[in-house]
Amino acid sequence: MSVLVYTESEEGKFKKIAFEAVSYAKGVADAMGTTVTAVTINGGNASELGTYGASKVLEVSNGELGQFNAEAYADVIAQAAKKEAAKVVVLTSSANSKFMAPLVAVNLEAGYVPNVTQLPVNISPFNVKHTVFTNKAFAVTEITTEIKVIGLAKNAFGLKENGVSTTAESFAPSLDTHDFDMKIVSVDKASDKVTIADAEIVVSGGRGLKGPENWGMIEELAAILGAATACSKPVSDMGWRPHSEHVGQTGKPVASNLYIAIGISGAIQHLAGINSSKVKVVINNDPEAPFFKAADYGIVGDAFEVVPQLIEKLKAFKAQNA
Repeated sequence: MSVLVYTESEEGKFKKIAFEAVSYAKGVADAMGTTVTAVTINGGNASELGTYGASKVLEVSNGELGQFNAEAYADVIAQAAKKEAAKVVVLTSSANSKFMAPLVAVNLEAGYVPNVTQLPVNISPFNVKHTVFTNKAFAVTEITTEIKVIGLAKNAFGLKENGVSTTAESFAPSLDTHDFDMKIVSVDKASDKVTIADAEIVVSGGRGLKGPENWGMIEELAAILGAATACSKPVSDMGWRPHSEHVGQTGKPVASNLYIAIGISGAIQHLAGINSSKVKVVINNDPEAPFFKAADYGIVGDAFEVVPQLIEKLKAFKAQNA
């Protein structure tokens, strides 16, 4: 019996959330007195997972699984869980994993709790703390099924090195044609930039920037910080920025370590989508903007004056500490 964790990868490299999921699984395994088994699908180097606590890695190499397919991937993970007699399965809260997790749970007749923020409150009974009501509150839920599926909230646990000796084993699950009823027709990816899903820092702009021609300073600030760029819903609706950058309740959720909002008033739908970010910084010339009530730090001022000064200060700081 072990704790099973699915480690997401892209183009043969593990994503940061994969290492965070293994770190979390190791914490659960230690509390249960067992070990961690990771399952990879066309993934990276197994030894990397050992750094964060995976004692065993099941490596699935299958050309048909080159692109994410929820039904097929869920079947792989469920078969791996049965093979290892895993009582706890750890997934992330990425878009793919949230799509796949209910299928895994049904396959295993397991209880599933998404957006889990910390190690289980108790092991017996098995209670986990997670966010609810679009991250406005927390709940502690008991999972009473024999097998438990946990969806770890992004950036909730962090990376914790806990090196162990790792063994890799080829795993060839049995897949049938029904696993591929859904076909991927095409995939559009943003290139040469940090994606919102993987970013630890997000720089976001709103209508206060007055037009798409002023987005250069947002992109420059993001480049200096190694951040992703994002925007509010009105900005994407007006075509100033692509819809892929729209964050909020009706867009992409953000759980970054740092979220910088520039010229965004802070409508409740936007706040609901970024509420899981750890530190929120707001730059707005309206001192009554709702965002200031949710912010950890706020600057009341004209973005066209504040942001260029911030960029220059950051450039100077990086030059001194290069």
